[in-house]
Amino acid sequence: MLLSCAAILISGCGNKYRDLDLTVYEYRDTKELVKFVYDAALRLERDGLKSLDYFRNNRDLFKTRDHYLYIYHMDGTNIYHAGMEQLEGKDMGAVLDKNGKNITQLIQHALKDKNNPHSWVHYSWWEPGKFYPVPKSSCHFQVKTPDGEELFVGAGADYPHEEKEFIRIVVDGAAQLVEQQGRAAFARISSPTSQYSYRDVRVFAFQPDGTILISPVLGDDFSRIRLLECTDEVGHKPFAKAMKTLGSKDRVWEVFMAKNRYQRGLVKKCLYMRKATMAGETVYVAAITELPQPP
Repeated sequence: MLLSCAAILISGCGNKYRDLDLTVYEYRDTKELVKFVYDAALRLERDGLKSLDYFRNNRDLFKTRDHYLYIYHMDGTNIYHAGMEQLEGKDMGAVLDKNGKNITQLIQHALKDKNNPHSWVHYSWWEPGKFYPVPKSSCHFQVKTPDGEELFVGAGADYPHEEKEFIRIVVDGAAQLVEQQGRAAFARISSPTSQYSYRDVRVFAFQPDGTILISPVLGDDFSRIRLLECTDEVGHKPFAKAMKTLGSKDRVWEVFMAKNRYQRGLVKKCLYMRKATMAGETVYVAAITELPQPP
């Protein structure tokens, strides 16, 4: 829920972000993007559709080199786009990214997900004026205008920083799905078109003996991976160590060393792993991302 305009007036502008919990992010750019979208959502909540005139007359305020604002009806029809004005009025509900992800469906799911308070989605999209898709992460807020319109407003970062919060969201969501649906959840979680797979992140799952239920490498032969015996580049066993920690906790972060294909050296990765229960048995759900390195 958005913070009501009345509450903002009472508490003052300096406190209007207090309910956003920006402490979960490592990077300033991520925090600023959330605030950017939130400010636009508050204006829509206060002024309704008539605020579109303000957004259109001040388009440069809502478009930077790094992000731009967009507003949609809940069915995927665009009504404002600061970066690609030609999309306004178009039904984007069936548009897929280059990996086959339905972006509108991902956003609709994220807006309903209490585990994802800023409704993050990850996909590929085109930079305005460019001809090739780039990785993108976008946050969103749902708004009900004074005249009863249901909208969502969002903006995304191209080539985004990999926040630890991003994999917490997808791993916690996958663990919840496993507990609700059991093995029926595996196909959805392992699909490259789902929210559980983006960029180099893959949510995977395994049993306490190391038997893999959802592979960390799409299309891999499960029998070839002895997960609990896997070591990093300096000889540590991150999965075995994380499992030991989970003996007294239900989730854990584990840092390990890996080769970097771009820098040709070692980099720090972080493993996020948590417990779930399936048919009365413990399973582990996890994902790996770059360790954030904020300036």
